[in-house]
Amino acid sequence: MSGATTSLELSVAATACRLRPEQWQRVRIVLVALALFGWVTSAWGWSQDTQQFHASYLVSFLYVATIGLGATLFVAIQHLTTAAWSVTSRRLMESIMITVLAAPALFIPVIRGLDVLYRWAQPGFFDPDDPNVAFKRVFFSPTFYESRMVVYFVVWCVLAWLLYQGSVGQDRHGGSMAAVVKLRRWSGPGVAALFVTVTSAAVDWVMSLEPYWYSTVFGIYVFAGGAVAFVAAIIILALGLRALGYLREWIHVEHYHDWGKWLFALSVFWAYLAYSQYMLMWYANLPEETAWYQVRLNGSWRWVSLTLAAGHFGVPFLGLMARRAKRSLPWLGAIAGWMLLMHWVDLHWLVMPTVHEHGFHLHWLDLSTWLAVGATAALVGWWVMGRHPLVPAGDLRLAESLEHHNE
Repeated sequence: MSGATTSLELSVAATACRLRPEQWQRVRIVLVALALFGWVTSAWGWSQDTQQFHASYLVSFLYVATIGLGATLFVAIQHLTTAAWSVTSRRLMESIMITVLAAPALFIPVIRGLDVLYRWAQPGFFDPDDPNVAFKRVFFSPTFYESRMVVYFVVWCVLAWLLYQGSVGQDRHGGSMAAVVKLRRWSGPGVAALFVTVTSAAVDWVMSLEPYWYSTVFGIYVFAGGAVAFVAAIIILALGLRALGYLREWIHVEHYHDWGKWLFALSVFWAYLAYSQYMLMWYANLPEETAWYQVRLNGSWRWVSLTLAAGHFGVPFLGLMARRAKRSLPWLGAIAGWMLLMHWVDLHWLVMPTVHEHGFHLHWLDLSTWLAVGATAALVGWWVMGRHPLVPAGDLRLAESLEHHNE
C-alpha cells in the first residue's frame, strides 16, 4: 500500500471516530441535570448566606477557568512547537479549552458580588490622604477592574476560538502546511498574551482579596496550578472515553506516558514556585508579607497547608517518578484524580482564609457552586466534542503521532 493511500485511510478512520449520538445524549442529560441542581441550590444558598456563596462561587469559578486556560496554553504550545506526539490527544485538549468561552457568563456572579468579596470595592476602603496607596486606589476601582476583565475575556475567547476553528477546519478541508503555519502564527503571540493576562487575572481575582499583600510570583503560581489540573483533567477524560470504547487505537500507552511526565514535571514546577514564595517571605520577615502566611499556618489551616505540600507535591513526585508508574493506566488515572482534588484544595486555601480566618471550614455551597459552574462548562466542552471527530483527522502529523514511542 502506498504512503498516500495509507494516509487517506488513516484520515477516513479518524473522521469516523465520533461519539455515538445516544451516548452523547445520555451524558448531556446528566450534565444538564447536574447544572440545574447546582444553580438552583446555589441560588438558595445565596439568599441564605451571601458572603459564603460568593466565596464558594469564586473558588468554583477559579477551578473551571484555570483548567480551561491551562488547556488553551497547551494547545497553543503544541501548535507553536509543531509537536507530533500530542496530535491524537489534541481534540480532547480543544474540548477542554473551548470551555473558556463560558467564562464571561460564569463570571457575572463574581462581578455582582465585588463589594462582598473584595474589601477594596467598598467605598472609602483606601485612605484618600495616604500617598502609599494612591496607585492601588486607582487600580482597584470597580470600573477599572471591570475594564480589565473585558480585556482578559476577549483575549482568551478570541484565542481559543481561533485555535479551535483552525483545527476543525483541517478536518473539513484536509490538512495543509498553510493551516499548520497559520495556527503556529496565532500561537506565538497567543502564548505571550496568555501569560500576561492570566497572571494579571490571578492578581485581580485572588491576590486582591487581601489588597495590602503582594507577591511577584503569585500570578504564575496560580497559572501553574491550572496547568497541572488541566493535564490531570485530560488524563481522566481520555481514560473515561477509553472505558467507553473510544480512542483505544489513537491514544495508547506511549501518549499516556508523556502525559504522566507532564503531570510530574508541572507538579514539581508548582512546588518550586510555592516554596520560593514562602522562603523569600519567611527570610525577609516583613509584616505586610508574612501576615498572609500567618493565617494559613495557624489553627486548622495549618493542616490544610501541610496537606497541600504533601498532596500537591509529594504524592505526584513519589507516585510518578518511576517509568512503570507513568505507563500504568489505572495508577496514572488515580494520581490524576487526586491532583484534580488537590487543585480544588489549593484554590480553597487561597480564597477561604479571607472569610474563615480562624480555621478550615467546608460548606455545602462549595459543592453546589462547583456543580453549577463545572457542569455548565462541561456542557460547552461536551457539545463541541459531539460535533466533530475525536481525533484531528486533517492534521498532517497524525501518522507520526500514532507511531510515537518513548525510549
